[in-house]
Amino acid sequence: MEGKMSWTVADAVDYKGFPADRSKTGGWVPAALILGIEICERLSTMGIAVNLVTYLVGVMHLPSSTSANVVTDFMGTSFLLCLLGGFLADSFLGRYKTIAIFAAIQTLGTGALAIATKLPQLRPPPCHASASHTCKPANGFQMGILYVALYLIALGTGGLKSSVSGFGTDQFDDKDEKEKAQMTYFFNRFFFFISTGTLTAVTVLVYLQDEVGRSWSYGICSVSMFVAILIFLSGTKRYRYKKSIGSPIVQIFQVIVAAINKRKMELPYSVELLYEDTPEAQRIHHTDQFQFLDKAAIVAEGDFERNVVSAPNPWKLCSVTKVEEVKMMVGLLPVWATTIIFWTTYAQMITFSVEQASTMERSIGGFLIPAGSLTVFFVAAILITLAVYDRLIMPLWKKLKGKRGFTNLQRIAIGLVLSTLGMAVAALAEKKRLAVARTVGATTTTLPISVFMLIPQFFLVGAGEAFIYTGQLDFFITQSPKGMKTMSTGLFLTTLSLGFFVSSFLVSVVKKVTGSNDGQGWLADNINHGRLDCFYGLLAVLGVINFVLYLVFAVWYKPKNPKPALQMETIVNGSSAENKC
Repeated sequence: MEGKMSWTVADAVDYKGFPADRSKTGGWVPAALILGIEICERLSTMGIAVNLVTYLVGVMHLPSSTSANVVTDFMGTSFLLCLLGGFLADSFLGRYKTIAIFAAIQTLGTGALAIATKLPQLRPPPCHASASHTCKPANGFQMGILYVALYLIALGTGGLKSSVSGFGTDQFDDKDEKEKAQMTYFFNRFFFFISTGTLTAVTVLVYLQDEVGRSWSYGICSVSMFVAILIFLSGTKRYRYKKSIGSPIVQIFQVIVAAINKRKMELPYSVELLYEDTPEAQRIHHTDQFQFLDKAAIVAEGDFERNVVSAPNPWKLCSVTKVEEVKMMVGLLPVWATTIIFWTTYAQMITFSVEQASTMERSIGGFLIPAGSLTVFFVAAILITLAVYDRLIMPLWKKLKGKRGFTNLQRIAIGLVLSTLGMAVAALAEKKRLAVARTVGATTTTLPISVFMLIPQFFLVGAGEAFIYTGQLDFFITQSPKGMKTMSTGLFLTTLSLGFFVSSFLVSVVKKVTGSNDGQGWLADNINHGRLDCFYGLLAVLGVINFVLYLVFAVWYKPKNPKPALQMETIVNGSSAENKC
């Protein structure tokens, strides 16, 4: 019996619900099938996002500010729906079903987008805008069909982001040394597939969209995802499945509800009188922060279910450990809030910066670089920064300071500084571009100024992402309770989502405050008539203010149970890549 049990994985089952046989389930083959889904998701999402603004302006004839908001709302919703996907996977569906369902939804979305961009009835008649002639924008029905397609893709993306990496790691047993080593290799391949999908999207797919046709490009995305789903389903009998353990979101609400219901009660004179049922080895010691939440652990009449021994109603009474876990999550919020502005800056790289590129000289010999492909410099900056940090900065820092690289809060700070510098440089570049536009005429289709002038802003913000992404992921993983790692990663992803939504909000406010009835202002319908440099300057100023606030919160923050920091090479090649979208 012992020999048989050694071939099973303790916390996993097979597709029939029996203990998973180590020799017949899990390992590299099932993990590779799951990676196919990830590369197709990146291909679709990034292939659409980086070049969508040129379609909205050039084909749907929307103002530049409106087009930018459509893109940022789409991306913001995609990241926000990670929370929904994670909640469904943890509480009801499990990761396997969540991936299959949401991958199918994304396939429908990309297919619908291919049809929407193919049929002439679903877009306004083509025309070339001039000073005397304004093109007719897309009507409500045409935009409605486009929105349905985009938000089906967003829904599918959100579900996939929350489960693909986790289901991949489920195929390896971290209690087995051999499989634990294979898991590390899997994380490395997972990051590689993300990078491959992104690079393919911003080069090959963007080129196909501009030179062959968008419907062909989106159709390829839909077909590739459909094939990936079939390949994924073919591994059903070989996967290992982990049972759903419930969502930590429920625990957070339970503590809040219990504390609110007992808001009029006085805390006992001794912490020992508060309720605690967690095993000694797993307890978290009481802290004095956010004492209002401690009221959730006050024992009162009616807290225990009738006829049940030692089983309190979790919506009325929570243990001190559960309360402290929620406190730890609340303590992360100030740092969380001050990282949102970075992703607002990031949003400009796939909206206004791409629109800038579309007005500039992009030819190399006889080849015309697609405007959306300029984001390849953004991806390159991330990879170069990670390599330089790993090979040069970390060894030097260890030699000088005796530490293996910067702390998570230091990396976040560096990312915020680089993104602010990126916006300042972008403002200067745009000022020069506008000067050229005024000289040759704002209605000129292609301005006599090289698109490579935009590379510094892409590079600075890209390098900033390399620091802030790894810093945020490290911070939220190491400073959150053990049972809330998924929740803390979801909290991290909401900074991306809110960053895009803040971008949409700022664009709308600036458009309303500085705009006029004839479509002028900082964010004019035609960016050659606007002052995009002022908008970039505003983001740079907001970045400086935000950085000061961040420093205050970083000094105020007291690390909880500090653990060895997850450095960049760990996040790229190790455990933190599990949570990479």
